[in-house]
Amino acid sequence: MNNSGCGQEMAGESILGGSEVIAFAPTTDPGKARAFYEGALGLRLVEDEKPFALVFDANGIMLRVTTVHELKPQPFTVLGWRVADIEGTVDKLVAGGVAFERFKGLNDGDPRGIWNAPGGARIAWFKDPDGNVLSLTEFKE
Repeated sequence: MNNSGCGQEMAGESILGGSEVIAFAPTTDPGKARAFYEGALGLRLVEDEKPFALVFDANGIMLRVTTVHELKPQPFTVLGWRVADIEGTVDKLVAGGVAFERFKGLNDGDPRGIWNAPGGARIAWFKDPDGNVLSLTEFKE
């Protein structure tokens, strides 16, 4: 039994396991965010819900880039993508103007800024125009 209160199940069925996830990312500048998510990342804009959010299709997942008045970017990943070819994806994003983050002693020795995690995953980080940390992950087969 899980005592955290987070793992409740009813009659052996998951409460939200069959529901679709909606992802959120904050922005203080919807114009810059749209140019980045639509232009640089290639996500399809589904709807511009001015003044509340930009709604993108992220491979079948709804991504709501929500307009906020103030934002303090966090130092950790808030949104990420699982990719099959991390080198190729990094190269395409760099060609489109995306800069990848380097962390001393972690991924600064790799020309693309890709970290090889102990478990076999390969990860690269970048930021959106608001400073939100985003990531790419290629999992070990």
